[in-house]
Amino acid sequence: MDKTSTIIFIIAAFSLGGVILMQRNNIPPNLRRGLAIAAIVFIAFAFFLVVYSLATMGS
Repeated sequence: MDKTSTIIFIIAAFSLGGVILMQRNNIPPNLRRGLAIAAIVFIAFAFFLVVYSLATMGS
């Protein structure tokens, strides 16, 4: 597995979540729910990638 693309995805997912949290008042209401759901999915997958990389670190 390519570690560089995994690290970039993890950073991007958590950055998207942070930007959505900080700018939630400036996002239109009809777009806010979709962005929040997408950010939750991306952050959950990034967390899975972190756990998976830690579990397979020795092999």
